[in-house]
Amino acid sequence: MSTFNSDLFDFDTQVDRKGTWCTQWDYVQDRFGVNDLIPFTISDMDFKIAPCIEQALNQRISHGVLGYSRWNNTQYLSALEHWYSSQFVTNIDTNMAVYGPSVIYMVAKLIHLWSNENESIVVHTPAYDAFYKVIIGNNRNVEACPLIKTDSHWQCDMTYLETLLAKKEVKILLLCSPHNPTGKVWTEQELSHMAQLCKKYHVKVISDEIHMDMIWQGKHLPWSRFGLNEWAQLSSASKSFNIPALTGAYGFINCPETKELYLQQLKSKDGLSSPAVLSLVATIAAYQQGLPWLNALKYYLRDNLNFVAEKLNDAFPQLNYEIPQSTYLAWIDLRALNIDDAKLQHQLIHHEKVAIMPGTTYGAEGKGFLRLNVGCARSKVEKGVNAIINAVHAIR
Repeated sequence: MSTFNSDLFDFDTQVDRKGTWCTQWDYVQDRFGVNDLIPFTISDMDFKIAPCIEQALNQRISHGVLGYSRWNNTQYLSALEHWYSSQFVTNIDTNMAVYGPSVIYMVAKLIHLWSNENESIVVHTPAYDAFYKVIIGNNRNVEACPLIKTDSHWQCDMTYLETLLAKKEVKILLLCSPHNPTGKVWTEQELSHMAQLCKKYHVKVISDEIHMDMIWQGKHLPWSRFGLNEWAQLSSASKSFNIPALTGAYGFINCPETKELYLQQLKSKDGLSSPAVLSLVATIAAYQQGLPWLNALKYYLRDNLNFVAEKLNDAFPQLNYEIPQSTYLAWIDLRALNIDDAKLQHQLIHHEKVAIMPGTTYGAEGKGFLRLNVGCARSKVEKGVNAIINAVHAIR
């Protein structure tokens, strides 16, 4: 299988991230107990940023002044408008726009605004592990709605979802769209059905859409097209353009009262009155000029995912593994092999010297799965998938 490597964008050359205070590489021991592992863990990529972003950052730094700033400016909001119009054929109302240091911070603030302690929040499981942490950490309860794996990827049991939303203690549906870790892309019918159920039971919706640009099957449909009662739609350029260290996220809140209360808490309660100006610069450059780089990156990432599928299915045909519908996170179902999760992790860590996220990180429904981050050079992906194959053979 060929790799994509144009004269402008090189994704094959590995970048040494060690010694850069990198969470994935330098602090792998924190989660896996062993240092010097090759990591395929948290969802950032090993690639250098797009040249247009690098140029914009350099130009701003060369200006020489990095003082207090504002996110509510014409250039930033116009960049958001342009991205949603060009990528999702969606007209967004920038009067609804808000800003925050990260999507998960914004989720936490909205949980505070829209629910009380000991009330409940519905989450599709397996779920992004930070969802559990932010809900439980704020003394709210998780109501799990397990996704069901079928031949056509993953489905939501809408009847069961309705039983959860009907509970009087449930105040919020925390939607992950597209879904992490399964990679599910929600269909128009599913989103419309969920919107109707949430309206029926007066449940507010927080839609985390940070992976919206990485779609391989279907298309991303922003929640703003479907919401029928109070909702917040949150995202960031950080995942798609690999700039999470700059911090910065944005959202759209359709209730003016909630929007103003959110901004008041952001500034007065949490003291976050000035955004990270380099994040603004990077996002504007990404959304106005970064599409050619992103398209090349997506080609490369999908090729990586297909490579993983081919290697795994050649080694273990019974897996019949298919790439996810979205994200650069391969959600690998190993249940057909009857492998003990703990033994597999021990083999991966202590013998193969790799760090790959165990499925149980994302809840009980993740038992028997691995989440492999393929946002890296093909040569590294080869090491990761070969490590899985070798570890399974060693155990069996």
